[in-house]
Amino acid sequence: MDNLLKSLVVAGMIFGMGPAWAEDRAVIVRNDPAAAAAAGAEMDRAAKALGNAGFTVMDGRNLATGVLRARLARVLHEQAPSDRLVILLSGNFAHSDSQSWYLDPDTAQSGPQNIVSIGGTAMDLATVLSVAAQLPGGAVVLLGQDGDNPSFEPGLRAGIGALVIPQGVALISGPSSEIAAFAADSLTQRGQSLAQLLASNSQLKAQGFLPASLPFRMADAVQTTPPAPPQPPATPTVDTRKEDAAWAAAKKTATIAGYEAFVQAYPSGRFAALANSELNRLRSDPTVIAQATEEALGLDRDQRRTIQRQLSLLGYDPKGIDGLFGKGSRAAITTWQKAQGANATGYLTAAQLPRLAAQADRRAAELEAEAAARQAKLEREDRAYWETTGAAGDEPGLRAYFKRYPDGIFAEVANDRLSVFEEERRAAAARQDRDAWSAAETANSIASYQDYLAQFPKGAFAPEATARIEAMQPGGGRLDEAARAQAEAAENALGLNGFTRQLIEERLTGLGFDAGQADGEFDNKTRRAIRRFQKSRNQQVTGYIDQASIVALLAGGLIKMGN
Repeated sequence: MDNLLKSLVVAGMIFGMGPAWAEDRAVIVRNDPAAAAAAGAEMDRAAKALGNAGFTVMDGRNLATGVLRARLARVLHEQAPSDRLVILLSGNFAHSDSQSWYLDPDTAQSGPQNIVSIGGTAMDLATVLSVAAQLPGGAVVLLGQDGDNPSFEPGLRAGIGALVIPQGVALISGPSSEIAAFAADSLTQRGQSLAQLLASNSQLKAQGFLPASLPFRMADAVQTTPPAPPQPPATPTVDTRKEDAAWAAAKKTATIAGYEAFVQAYPSGRFAALANSELNRLRSDPTVIAQATEEALGLDRDQRRTIQRQLSLLGYDPKGIDGLFGKGSRAAITTWQKAQGANATGYLTAAQLPRLAAQADRRAAELEAEAAARQAKLEREDRAYWETTGAAGDEPGLRAYFKRYPDGIFAEVANDRLSVFEEERRAAAARQDRDAWSAAETANSIASYQDYLAQFPKGAFAPEATARIEAMQPGGGRLDEAARAQAEAAENALGLNGFTRQLIEERLTGLGFDAGQADGEFDNKTRRAIRRFQKSRNQQVTGYIDQASIVALLAGGLIKMGN
């Protein structure tokens, strides 16, 4: 089945989470062509170094795919939960848009391959990763690429494509000689994590499970028998008091990093056995492994904000969209994982990220469709009322329309036409009347317009004053002063910068709510557009942006918030 094997190394390694008697094993299958002599020499050195480090080594070359599969099957059959596994493949690779394969010499010599034939002659890397996934938290796959790539028919390309890495598996790739040298010089060391071992090697690419706090191989064997009862302490010395303080600090943090720091400072101290016992327990704790798996994803704050928005869209409230995964976010993730039938740890895996994003995209599309239908209905009602009121152009009809639809489709037209009537009255009004009206307009409050009516109950601007008072009353289409101040404070608390405000204006206009010029300034036209948008989404109509408005806007296209 698979026939072009360059090199395979499968090694069981101790990550420090299993008992001290866990077996180190290495299965080496190599074919070193002349073009890869340097890589072949490094592979020889890697095999020798692994053997000297205590690995049980099984070595073979030029093996057919069937033999490779048999050896992987043997590993699956003989492995124990406490074993650790490393798979090293060195040679040529090919990939399509959705799969990647590891080639053997016969595959290259049989002529150009296509996406149909290659599946019967090369090994699917997804299978290799599935083998490694049987030991989550204790498996590493190394892929070394040679330069003598064979030719392929359309649909296939040389090299390794995008891979879905199972939870708990580390994947490291690079030139064959570098990969082999890394196996010989780094993987045989004790007391360091994979992240630390990789820190100084810029030619290798690492993905997947790479926790910074879990050693690849334990520095010392973990004591599995209870420590002897401590003798009555002598009068504390300075060093003893320091050790006691360090142990108290380690117990208070109760983390892998805290206990590791203590063991490093006091490797033979009175509490060393207890510290190692706690390390062993933490490293086998599923929650600790899940947390380390998420940490290995390297999510930045913007990515975490996106995840919080996605959860919010799906109805799982993270209690804030701030890019910080606190109790609210962890609870939302846990609830979502339960709904998926997944292990509800509260920590995300690489495989769960695209699933969450796809579900959020589908929900966003549904919300957008619902909003579009609601907006279409509102616009039909708006236009119909305009035809029966303001379209005729008389002042009572215009005021009737403007009272019901202060932010309607024809609100600006109605306002412009009403201003003509106002100007006509202004020209005919007495100077005293005009001055009083100007003062009322400047104050622009219910009290100022009531004062005007008290002075001029039949003044030229009395109808306009009455209309404005009605509009400012609760339920009259505008917020009272207290509600407006509260809505404005909520918007300010979001910390919207100028760029984000411009994006909101562009988004509103794109959705059919004319927000005016996208300049980052929320003027009267922008406020009207916000109110129309909120009404179409069945939200509280304030004219000010709040978190609900942001989430609804994001349903049709992401807007990044910035401080």
